[in-house]
Amino acid sequence: MVTIRLPDGSQRQFDAPLTVAQVAASIGAGLAKAALAGKVDGKVVDTSFLIEQDADLAIITDKDADGLDVIRHSTAHLLAYAVKELFPDAQVTIGPVIENGFLLRFFLQASLYPGRPESH
Repeated sequence: MVTIRLPDGSQRQFDAPLTVAQVAASIGAGLAKAALAGKVDGKVVDTSFLIEQDADLAIITDKDADGLDVIRHSTAHLLAYAVKELFPDAQVTIGPVIENGFLLRFFLQASLYPGRPESH
């Protein structure tokens, strides 16, 4: 039996381990659709995270401060992937979430803008 404690103080019991997404779906379809991540015992995790023991859980949506960080982090990964697809030799050198978005820096042997002078 797994007991999930929610931020409003309520508890839900489940017969077997389950994911954050499954808990969200058990609460409601709207929450399941809006869920971006979860916070399990204070740690932000993906919705596919398997909860195997009793835990505190908050479902993170785009309305939460943590939700914005999750969106920014995921967007940074998507941009890095796209650059690597276009420039396979590119090296991602830094990529944190910052106050107003995210920062990605790449190291490239060639210019992104052929014919344009290099800027440093």
